[in-house]
Amino acid sequence: MTNYPHLLAPLDLGFTTLKNRVLMGSMHTGLEETKDWARVAEFYAARARGGVALMVTGGIGPNLEGSVLPGAAMMTTDKDVENHTVITKAVHEAGGKIAMQILHAGRYAYSPKCVAPSPVKSPISPFPPTALDEEGIEKQISDIVTAAALAQKAGYDGVEVMGSEGYFLNQFLVTHTNKREDRWGGSYENRMRLPVEVVRRIREAVGENFIIIYRLSMIDLVPNGSTHDEVVQLAKAVEAAGATIINTGIGWHEARVPTIATSVPRRAFAWVTKKLMGQVNIPLITSNRINMPDVAEDVLAEGCADMVSMARPLLADADFVAKAAADKVDHIAPCIGCNQACLDHTFGGKLTSCLVNPRACHETELQITPTETVKTVGVVGAGPAGLSAALTAAERGHKVTIFDRSDRVGGQLNMARQVPGKEEFHGLVDWFETRVNDSTITLKLNTEAGVDDLKHFDEVIIATGVVPRDPGIPGQDRANVLTYIDVLRDKAEVGQKVAVIGAGGIGFDVSEYLVTGDSPTLDLPEWMKEWGVADPAEVRGGLAESGPQPEAPTRQITLMQRKAKALGKGLGKTTGWIHRAALKMKNVEMIGGVNYERIDDDGLHISFGEARENPRVIDCDTVVLCSGQISERTLADALEEEGVACHVIGGADVAAELDAKRAINQGTRLAVAL
Repeated sequence: MTNYPHLLAPLDLGFTTLKNRVLMGSMHTGLEETKDWARVAEFYAARARGGVALMVTGGIGPNLEGSVLPGAAMMTTDKDVENHTVITKAVHEAGGKIAMQILHAGRYAYSPKCVAPSPVKSPISPFPPTALDEEGIEKQISDIVTAAALAQKAGYDGVEVMGSEGYFLNQFLVTHTNKREDRWGGSYENRMRLPVEVVRRIREAVGENFIIIYRLSMIDLVPNGSTHDEVVQLAKAVEAAGATIINTGIGWHEARVPTIATSVPRRAFAWVTKKLMGQVNIPLITSNRINMPDVAEDVLAEGCADMVSMARPLLADADFVAKAAADKVDHIAPCIGCNQACLDHTFGGKLTSCLVNPRACHETELQITPTETVKTVGVVGAGPAGLSAALTAAERGHKVTIFDRSDRVGGQLNMARQVPGKEEFHGLVDWFETRVNDSTITLKLNTEAGVDDLKHFDEVIIATGVVPRDPGIPGQDRANVLTYIDVLRDKAEVGQKVAVIGAGGIGFDVSEYLVTGDSPTLDLPEWMKEWGVADPAEVRGGLAESGPQPEAPTRQITLMQRKAKALGKGLGKTTGWIHRAALKMKNVEMIGGVNYERIDDDGLHISFGEARENPRVIDCDTVVLCSGQISERTLADALEEEGVACHVIGGADVAAELDAKRAINQGTRLAVAL
């Protein structure tokens, strides 16, 4: 008996059967671009061993002009076939199935050679595309079909044709990007001709016993996007052309609506897929913010889809499915939707990994193996750095003791999870607690460790984190001046008019906390209203005609920084715009280039520039200091004075914001090296 009968049920495709309803969705990891095919193979094989029924590779270009960027992986030659055979062999030996995603980027390609239906430049690319002529369109079709045939030759069980997220095939579908007047433009029948022809020609080339997934944009979230009727029309045509499965795509990359960030409600778009259920006779996959087995089970049980796609959750835990099947859900490393080590790395040109699982995409070089020499290890600090070091060391067989002066593990994660939109952090802290409780670790909470407590350990790890930086503002000792710790941890009383000093990640988090009532992340209709998401059956593209309509702010916030540049520039590459937009919708005033002169009965006095010009008084009841952090190294320094060697990690090592990604990675890697 299983708690997840729908999720773990097989899916019969006729010529083959998938062992459960889990698809690992496509992700740009950068692994294929390393050309280390054994490493790529192990990444996918690990997920196959973990129970995933079918996985999809990162996007593989069918030609140079369609590749997402210069040097991106392509499937064009017999050498490519030889390389990819390493992947498919490893996955099949591990008991899984794998499809190769064929991704033609169109005008999104980061190259002056990019092509599109019409010469309409993307707002997220510097390169205007060249409009294809008839011969050029035929070349793109031919190259896509060739890529599919080569994928079959390489041993893939199928291909996914990327037709959503605003990429090439999607660009032909909507009038915003397709201005053509020939047989590839104009009426919807003409605009959908290309994706249908691509699927038809692939099926002709690969035969019947080969999976063809078509990734269909079911809600574009851009002006003049597709209607639901057009989505249904395309889905039926794609089915008739030979698709085996239709996968759900949500939103173009240029859309100004968040679709996968942590502040997006769980299963936020399953209703979109459900609208298509029953309209076609082939299985439908739903996607986006489905991150735990119970969420996936409910989606399937409610008839929203036949299968669920999870991408980042399988970065976080390769054994997700196996743990669900074994009823060990509390041991699943949770995807918190942060984007920090996955999408932010991708768009920064770095190899993908995962904040909660630094082994993701590093399986062959970051291996946790039993130790040959058991050591006693003392760890001070039960935040993400200390916990990661302690858990990894214990997993290797070391005898570990953790000291923390708090009454629970988690460190500053316990403050982060108070912020509306960061509710997933609750699960992260719970997961750490579960792992510690199930380990051999001795946990000493409410304990202030000193030199005498530590000097007898073989290895000492200091992960004492950070403390707030003193900004040195005259008047900051007044009763109405608080730190972010007072607000987020101690729940200090805050007035209606608030000046927030410091606009890094903490300043944005505190502002979000102070300006928001009930979290829209926990209320899908409210979240849709906040971001202006509507039913594509009622309005093109699924964008409400009224636009975003967030709840009124609960306080008046002024957010400031010393740097004379736009606030929030240092936030995540793929999530920073969301935080900035959310605060702007709440009428938060953002001011850069500020000198903080003093705080008195009138409020916060500020000026601008080196000359300290244009003085202004910010009328406020409360001032909250988010003006940076410094490393808490008191204990590390005391150990050094006593001649006790120690490893310093996390914020105690480098106080650069509250960086859980770096902390967990550093802690894990240190423990592997002990």
